[in-house]
Amino acid sequence: MRNELDQKIAALRSQLGTNAGGAGRDGNLASPGRRTMSAAARRRIALAQKKRWAAFKARHGAKAAPKAHKRVLSAEGRARIIAATKKRWAAFRKSQQAKGA
Repeated sequence: MRNELDQKIAALRSQLGTNAGGAGRDGNLASPGRRTMSAAARRRIALAQKKRWAAFKARHGAKAAPKAHKRVLSAEGRARIIAATKKRWAAFRKSQQAKGA
């Protein structure tokens, strides 16, 4: 029965001369070719979108995010970090010498 239906469908499609864009054997619709858009059309769409955003920002007030202040390390703070690092390394070297001796 199924085979008979497939043959009749195939005959009808061959008379139409195309696949008729219908569902395939797995039930999925045949996908049409990829449609392209001209550069001018893309530009028109982009300009329209920019115009919509400009109108939205004009109504709602475009607020620029405040810049975060960059943290600066003082000379005194840097000196403390350097001293602590040297102290840590000295203790490490001392422990290494104690293990080796």
